[in-house]
Amino acid sequence: MTADPLVLLPELDRATDRLLRTAEALDDAAVAGPSLLPGWTRGHVLTHLARNADSYRNLLTWARTGVRTPGYPSAEAREAGIVEGAGRPLAEQLEDLRTASTRLAESAAELPADAWGAIVERTGGRKAPAATCVWGRLREVEVHHVDLDAGYRPDDWPEAFSQHLLREVVSDLDDGTGVTPLILRPTELEHDLTIGQTERDTPVVAGPAFELAAWLAGRSSGVDLNATPEGPLPTPPAWI
Repeated sequence: MTADPLVLLPELDRATDRLLRTAEALDDAAVAGPSLLPGWTRGHVLTHLARNADSYRNLLTWARTGVRTPGYPSAEAREAGIVEGAGRPLAEQLEDLRTASTRLAESAAELPADAWGAIVERTGGRKAPAATCVWGRLREVEVHHVDLDAGYRPDDWPEAFSQHLLREVVSDLDDGTGVTPLILRPTELEHDLTIGQTERDTPVVAGPAFELAAWLAGRSSGVDLNATPEGPLPTPPAWI
């Protein structure tokens, strides 16, 4: 999957449509029920996705105007906004998510070509070109769609998304310190991916790219993966 934001925008639109269709099939009781994220209901996940769209819109505003506009005023404000909106009924959640997603799409469509290269500060103080915001939002939508625990699974991810996510997680973990070395063997690829300083006896974990990505991202137990040497899967390094 390319990182070109103009190519990714249609993918983001399709992912958002899938998310909204899943959310529309819920009811108020389901929204109040637990998600796959510890301590979060589905209402927390939906509210987070709406506020996350607003945060990326803020970053695109920063790129367009040159005026520093953080995604969130603070980490505390981010958490407070999620908690405040989590208990709303489905109708309010849907309207909020649709509206926030539309605002983001409009901001992206209106962004001048040269503004995509503007450097903005994403969550955690990471500085990156505004062009990375589209992939960042696509990742949030697809991964948290799974977190809703409402029928959408990692094997529903588009293949290109799964491979891009897998490479990103591997790169992030490989940059960390003290990670457990791993050799990953995606069935769709003709080469291995590695994490850490591998040796001859480094465990090899093989399987579909979506399952490897979901396992490393903490969204799967890795039930469809195979380890060499045979035995339980190693504990994957913690990812954000």
